[in-house]
Amino acid sequence: MTAAPPIVLTVAGSDPSGGAGLQADLKTIHQHGAYGAAVPTLITVQDSLEVGRVELLPADLVRAQLSAVLSDLETAAAKTGALGSPAVARVLGSIMKESRFGWVVDPVWLPSRGAPLSRGDMVAAYKDAVIPYADLLTPNANEAGLLAEMPVRTLDDAQKAAERIASLGAAAVLIKGGHLEGADRGTDLLLRDGEVSVLKAAKIVPGRFHGTGCALSAAIASRLAFGEDLFAAVDGAKAWLAGALAHAFAVGKGAKPVNHLWPLDDKP
Repeated sequence: MTAAPPIVLTVAGSDPSGGAGLQADLKTIHQHGAYGAAVPTLITVQDSLEVGRVELLPADLVRAQLSAVLSDLETAAAKTGALGSPAVARVLGSIMKESRFGWVVDPVWLPSRGAPLSRGDMVAAYKDAVIPYADLLTPNANEAGLLAEMPVRTLDDAQKAAERIASLGAAAVLIKGGHLEGADRGTDLLLRDGEVSVLKAAKIVPGRFHGTGCALSAAIASRLAFGEDLFAAVDGAKAWLAGALAHAFAVGKGAKPVNHLWPLDDKP
Protein backbone atom coordinates (compact mmCIF):
# COMPACT_ATOMS: atom_id res chain seq x y z
CA MET A 1 0.00 0.00 0.00
CA THR A 2 1.29 3.46 -0.93
CA ALA A 3 1.86 5.69 2.08
CA ALA A 4 -0.12 8.92 1.98
CA PRO A 5 1.96 12.11 1.77
CA PRO A 6 1.43 14.89 4.32
CA ILE A 7 -1.40 17.29 3.57
CA VAL A 8 -0.63 21.00 3.18
CA LEU A 9 -3.48 23.51 3.06
CA THR A 10 -3.28 26.85 1.30
CA VAL A 11 -5.76 29.65 2.01
CA ALA A 12 -5.27 32.34 -0.63
CA GLY A 13 -6.56 34.11 -3.71
CA SER A 14 -6.89 32.63 -7.18
CA ASP A 15 -4.56 33.65 -10.02
CA PRO A 16 -5.95 32.27 -13.30
CA SER A 17 -2.56 32.77 -15.01
CA GLY A 18 -1.04 30.26 -12.57
CA GLY A 19 1.92 32.35 -11.47
CA ALA A 20 0.79 33.24 -7.96
CA GLY A 21 -1.91 32.50 -5.41
CA LEU A 22 -3.57 29.12 -4.99
CA GLN A 23 -2.35 27.81 -8.31
CA ALA A 24 1.31 28.56 -7.57
CA ASP A 25 0.95 27.22 -4.03
CA LEU A 26 -0.49 23.91 -5.18
CA LYS A 27 2.26 23.41 -7.77
CA THR A 28 4.92 24.17 -5.16
CA ILE A 29 3.34 21.84 -2.61
CA HIS A 30 3.14 19.03 -5.17
CA GLN A 31 6.75 19.56 -6.23
CA HIS A 32 7.78 19.11 -2.60
CA GLY A 33 6.01 15.76 -2.44
CA ALA A 34 3.03 16.79 -0.31
CA TYR A 35 -0.71 16.71 -1.04
CA GLY A 36 -2.22 20.14 -1.55
CA ALA A 37 -5.65 21.29 -0.42
CA ALA A 38 -6.87 24.80 -1.24
CA VAL A 39 -9.44 27.26 0.08
CA PRO A 40 -9.90 30.36 -2.11
CA THR A 41 -10.54 33.71 -0.47
CA LEU A 42 -10.88 35.85 -3.59
CA ILE A 43 -11.03 35.59 -7.37
CA THR A 44 -8.89 37.75 -9.63
CA VAL A 45 -8.85 38.68 -13.29
CA GLN A 46 -5.10 38.52 -13.72
CA ASP A 47 -2.34 37.81 -16.20
CA SER A 48 1.44 38.13 -16.13
CA LEU A 49 1.15 41.90 -16.60
CA GLU A 50 -1.25 42.98 -13.85
CA VAL A 51 -4.28 42.30 -11.65
CA GLY A 52 -7.27 43.79 -13.44
CA ARG A 53 -10.16 42.91 -11.15
CA VAL A 54 -10.64 41.40 -7.69
CA GLU A 55 -13.81 39.82 -6.28
CA LEU A 56 -13.70 38.97 -2.57
CA LEU A 57 -15.49 35.85 -1.33
CA PRO A 58 -17.86 36.20 1.65
CA ALA A 59 -16.34 35.34 5.02
CA ASP A 60 -19.03 32.74 5.75
CA LEU A 61 -18.19 30.92 2.52
CA VAL A 62 -14.48 30.88 3.42
CA ARG A 63 -15.37 29.56 6.88
CA ALA A 64 -17.54 26.80 5.37
CA GLN A 65 -14.71 25.74 3.06
CA LEU A 66 -12.22 25.64 5.92
CA SER A 67 -14.59 23.67 8.12
CA ALA A 68 -15.23 21.13 5.36
CA VAL A 69 -11.55 20.57 4.63
CA LEU A 70 -10.28 20.52 8.21
CA SER A 71 -13.05 18.25 9.48
CA ASP A 72 -12.11 15.64 6.89
CA LEU A 73 -8.40 16.00 6.00
CA GLU A 74 -5.64 15.38 8.54
CA THR A 75 -3.69 18.52 7.74
CA ALA A 76 0.03 18.63 8.60
CA ALA A 77 0.72 22.31 7.83
CA ALA A 78 -0.93 25.32 6.24
CA LYS A 79 -0.04 28.60 4.59
CA THR A 80 -1.98 31.74 3.81
CA GLY A 81 -1.78 34.30 1.05
CA ALA A 82 -4.19 37.10 0.16
CA LEU A 83 -7.18 37.06 2.50
CA GLY A 84 -9.02 40.02 0.99
CA SER A 85 -10.99 41.40 3.93
CA PRO A 86 -10.78 41.88 7.70
CA ALA A 87 -13.80 39.59 8.06
CA VAL A 88 -11.95 36.72 6.38
CA ALA A 89 -8.86 37.45 8.48
CA ARG A 90 -10.94 37.13 11.65
CA VAL A 91 -12.48 33.88 10.41
CA LEU A 92 -9.03 32.52 9.69
CA GLY A 93 -7.74 33.61 13.08
CA SER A 94 -10.49 31.70 14.85
CA ILE A 95 -9.55 28.58 12.87
CA MET A 96 -5.83 29.05 13.53
CA LYS A 97 -6.44 29.39 17.26
CA GLU A 98 -7.96 25.90 17.38
CA SER A 99 -5.50 24.24 14.98
CA ARG A 100 -2.95 21.63 16.02
CA PHE A 101 -0.62 22.20 13.08
CA GLY A 102 1.65 25.05 12.03
CA TRP A 103 0.67 28.08 9.95
CA VAL A 104 2.96 30.01 7.61
CA VAL A 105 1.36 33.43 7.08
CA ASP A 106 2.28 35.49 4.02
CA PRO A 107 0.52 38.87 4.42
CA VAL A 108 -0.33 39.65 0.80
CA TRP A 109 -2.18 42.94 0.33
CA LEU A 110 -0.91 44.51 -2.89
CA PRO A 111 0.20 42.94 -6.19
CA SER A 112 3.25 44.25 -8.00
CA ARG A 113 0.91 45.92 -10.47
CA GLY A 114 -2.82 46.44 -10.64
CA ALA A 115 -5.83 46.34 -8.34
CA PRO A 116 -5.35 45.89 -4.58
CA LEU A 117 -5.98 42.41 -3.18
CA SER A 118 -7.65 43.62 0.00
CA ARG A 119 -10.16 46.13 1.32
CA GLY A 120 -10.50 47.55 4.79
CA ASP A 121 -7.97 47.80 7.61
CA MET A 122 -6.03 44.59 7.02
CA VAL A 123 -3.10 45.67 9.20
CA ALA A 124 -5.32 45.87 12.28
CA ALA A 125 -7.06 42.61 11.38
CA TYR A 126 -3.75 40.77 11.06
CA LYS A 127 -2.46 42.20 14.32
CA ASP A 128 -5.61 41.29 16.24
CA ALA A 129 -6.68 37.99 14.69
CA VAL A 130 -3.92 36.33 12.66
CA ILE A 131 -0.41 37.18 13.88
CA PRO A 132 -0.93 35.85 17.44
CA TYR A 133 -1.41 32.32 16.01
CA ALA A 134 1.22 32.38 13.24
CA ASP A 135 4.11 29.95 13.51
CA LEU A 136 5.95 31.95 10.86
CA LEU A 137 5.10 35.32 9.33
CA THR A 138 6.76 36.11 5.97
CA PRO A 139 6.24 39.81 5.12
CA ASN A 140 8.31 41.71 2.63
CA ALA A 141 9.96 44.94 3.77
CA ASN A 142 6.94 47.10 2.90
CA GLU A 143 4.49 44.80 4.67
CA ALA A 144 6.78 44.52 7.68
CA GLY A 145 6.94 48.31 7.84
CA LEU A 146 3.15 48.57 7.92
CA LEU A 147 2.87 45.95 10.65
CA ALA A 148 5.70 47.39 12.74
CA GLU A 149 4.70 51.01 12.06
CA MET A 150 8.18 52.02 10.93
CA PRO A 151 10.16 52.32 7.70
CA VAL A 152 12.14 49.20 6.81
CA ARG A 153 15.06 50.15 4.59
CA THR A 154 18.06 48.35 6.09
CA LEU A 155 18.84 45.07 7.82
CA ASP A 156 18.90 46.91 11.15
CA ASP A 157 15.41 48.23 10.40
CA ALA A 158 14.31 44.71 9.49
CA GLN A 159 15.52 43.35 12.82
CA LYS A 160 13.69 46.04 14.78
CA ALA A 161 10.53 45.45 12.75
CA ALA A 162 10.76 41.69 13.25
CA GLU A 163 11.05 42.19 17.00
CA ARG A 164 7.98 44.43 17.03
CA ILE A 165 5.99 41.95 14.96
CA ALA A 166 7.08 39.03 17.15
CA SER A 167 5.83 40.96 20.19
CA LEU A 168 2.34 40.68 18.65
CA GLY A 169 2.51 36.90 19.12
CA ALA A 170 4.12 35.41 16.02
CA ALA A 171 6.43 32.52 16.91
CA ALA A 172 8.89 33.50 14.17
CA VAL A 173 9.23 36.24 11.57
CA LEU A 174 10.97 36.08 8.20
CA ILE A 175 11.34 39.50 6.60
CA LYS A 176 12.03 39.17 2.89
CA GLY A 177 14.72 41.73 2.14
CA GLY A 178 14.15 42.31 -1.53
CA HIS A 179 16.15 45.47 -2.08
CA LEU A 180 17.21 46.48 1.42
CA GLU A 181 19.99 49.04 1.51
CA GLY A 182 23.38 47.47 2.08
CA ALA A 183 22.16 43.92 1.42
CA ASP A 184 22.33 41.67 -1.62
CA ARG A 185 19.11 40.86 -3.40
CA GLY A 186 17.57 37.76 -1.87
CA THR A 187 18.86 38.49 1.63
CA ASP A 188 16.21 37.74 4.27
CA LEU A 189 16.16 38.13 8.04
CA LEU A 190 14.75 35.40 10.29
CA LEU A 191 13.86 36.05 13.93
CA ARG A 192 13.14 32.92 15.95
CA ASP A 193 13.21 32.48 19.73
CA GLY A 194 14.89 35.87 20.06
CA GLU A 195 17.75 34.88 17.75
CA VAL A 196 18.39 36.62 14.44
CA SER A 197 19.74 34.88 11.34
CA VAL A 198 20.59 36.65 8.08
CA LEU A 199 19.93 34.30 5.18
CA LYS A 200 21.36 35.03 1.76
CA ALA A 201 20.08 33.59 -1.49
CA ALA A 202 22.02 30.67 -2.96
CA LYS A 203 22.02 32.55 -6.27
CA ILE A 204 21.37 36.17 -7.21
CA VAL A 205 18.97 36.05 -10.15
CA PRO A 206 18.23 39.21 -12.16
CA GLY A 207 14.88 39.83 -13.77
CA ARG A 208 11.24 40.56 -12.90
CA PHE A 209 9.30 37.68 -11.38
CA HIS A 210 5.77 36.94 -10.28
CA GLY A 211 4.66 34.90 -7.28
CA THR A 212 7.99 34.45 -5.51
CA GLY A 213 6.51 35.06 -2.06
CA CYS A 214 3.76 32.53 -2.70
CA ALA A 215 6.25 29.88 -3.77
CA LEU A 216 8.57 30.54 -0.82
CA SER A 217 5.85 30.32 1.84
CA ALA A 218 4.33 27.22 0.22
CA ALA A 219 7.74 25.56 0.09
CA ILE A 220 8.37 26.33 3.76
CA ALA A 221 4.96 24.97 4.77
CA SER A 222 5.58 21.80 2.76
CA ARG A 223 8.91 21.22 4.44
CA LEU A 224 7.40 21.79 7.86
CA ALA A 225 4.73 19.21 6.98
CA PHE A 226 7.53 16.66 6.50
CA GLY A 227 8.85 17.45 9.98
CA GLU A 228 11.76 19.75 9.17
CA ASP A 229 12.97 22.25 11.75
CA LEU A 230 11.91 25.82 10.96
CA PHE A 231 15.42 27.03 10.13
CA ALA A 232 16.07 24.05 7.85
CA ALA A 233 12.67 24.53 6.19
CA VAL A 234 13.36 28.20 5.46
CA ASP A 235 16.91 27.55 4.27
CA GLY A 236 15.85 24.65 2.05
CA ALA A 237 12.93 26.59 0.61
CA LYS A 238 15.22 29.51 -0.25
CA ALA A 239 17.68 27.19 -1.98
CA TRP A 240 14.91 25.60 -4.05
CA LEU A 241 13.47 29.01 -4.93
CA ALA A 242 16.86 30.25 -6.14
CA GLY A 243 17.00 27.38 -8.61
CA ALA A 244 13.37 27.87 -9.61
CA LEU A 245 14.07 31.54 -10.33
CA ALA A 246 17.32 30.85 -12.19
CA HIS A 247 15.42 28.47 -14.48
CA ALA A 248 12.21 30.49 -14.80
CA PHE A 249 10.60 30.85 -18.20
CA ALA A 250 8.14 33.34 -19.64
CA VAL A 251 4.55 32.19 -20.09
CA GLY A 252 3.13 35.59 -21.02
CA LYS A 253 4.14 39.12 -21.90
CA GLY A 254 4.94 40.27 -18.37
CA ALA A 255 6.80 39.00 -15.33
CA LYS A 256 8.05 35.43 -15.29
CA PRO A 257 6.51 32.98 -12.84
CA VAL A 258 8.71 30.82 -10.65
CA ASN A 259 9.62 27.51 -12.32
CA HIS A 260 7.53 25.37 -9.98
CA LEU A 261 8.80 22.23 -11.77
CA TRP A 262 12.37 22.84 -10.64
CA PRO A 263 13.57 19.69 -8.79
CA LEU A 264 14.58 19.63 -5.17
CA ASP A 265 18.27 19.14 -4.45
CA ASP A 266 17.33 17.79 -1.04
CA LYS A 267 14.11 15.90 -0.49
CA PRO A 268 12.34 17.20 2.64
